[in-house]
Amino acid sequence: MIQASLVANNRRLAIVQGEHTKEFATLWLRERSPNPDTLDPQTGQRLIEAAALPLDLRIEQADVEGETLHIRFSDGHRADFELDALLQTPSSVAAKPLWDADLAEPPQADFAAALNDDDALLDMLEGLHHYGFVLVSDVPTTENGMQALIERVGPLRRTNWGGIADVKAVANAYDLTMTQRGLEPHTDNPYRDPIPGYIWLQCLTNAAEGGDNTLVDGYRAAQLLRERDPAAFECLTRVSPTFRYCDDNTHLESEGPLIELNSQGEPVRVRYSNRTERVPALPAAELEAYYAARQAFYELITGDELTLHIKLDSGQMLIMDNYRLFHGRRAYQLAGGVRHMRQGYVDRDSTASRRLVLRRQLSQTHQNEDVA
Repeated sequence: MIQASLVANNRRLAIVQGEHTKEFATLWLRERSPNPDTLDPQTGQRLIEAAALPLDLRIEQADVEGETLHIRFSDGHRADFELDALLQTPSSVAAKPLWDADLAEPPQADFAAALNDDDALLDMLEGLHHYGFVLVSDVPTTENGMQALIERVGPLRRTNWGGIADVKAVANAYDLTMTQRGLEPHTDNPYRDPIPGYIWLQCLTNAAEGGDNTLVDGYRAAQLLRERDPAAFECLTRVSPTFRYCDDNTHLESEGPLIELNSQGEPVRVRYSNRTERVPALPAAELEAYYAARQAFYELITGDELTLHIKLDSGQMLIMDNYRLFHGRRAYQLAGGVRHMRQGYVDRDSTASRRLVLRRQLSQTHQNEDVA
């Protein structure tokens, strides 16, 4: 049974459900009133100026009836709230499955199915959301083979390098990705604002010796660092190095911590780019602590405990969360064949929007089918 009671001179509302009590500020409830004079029914956007509400606003009456909470405020406004919506637990990064080198079955998707079927596309996006990557099979082995599926998700993010770009060894390479050397675990483009959200890496040919991709769950690495070396974890959430990329036509700079936390203290973004990091001249003691913390993190993200190896075959593609995953590759030799990848970026907002809208639409569709 759920009960509601007024506390703090009617400035707060306490909802009691069994042994659990949750308190709500009166102003928080008032500005979220679902009534059409407060929220536009079409857009869901607020119609009142929340900052102009009286700070001494009170609740004069609150009653629970079934699954609905009825409230009358001191400004005369009345509102009905769904209790489930009020009491639901906010989504948490910790709810996502964290993984390491022992991940048995990477999330997978079929290109044609995701391209032509909304349920398959949603499954692909849910796998990407939960695990931070998905392995897509049967991708057309043309230079823009992944373009059609990108357009199903969100616009291609264009950079100074264009849209979908080659990743293969070339003479006079403008970036180390265009060489045969191995690449340490890293995140892409931390010098951009905003940082690209998802990396789409398509394999055209991979007959070279070596060249397998390495993946590390950055959230898992951050979790282990917090458990094993709390001081190092705290340092990497506090110190914000600069990342920079410059060439004849481009100068890009941004900054941010190697482990970025949300308001609940959970990691929501990791950064690591040895090639582009530039730590400012902080006090010596702070730098010494940072270098030790960075080394501890580096040892985690390069160790066998967390590193998953995937060698892409022709017609396969990895989609990777650039806010969560560290990715790299082993060195390869062209004497054994050709390694030709194509890479593009899609931002997080369009990807998340596509997933959430599909989830809502398909849920309604399946409910209607069940009723019919």
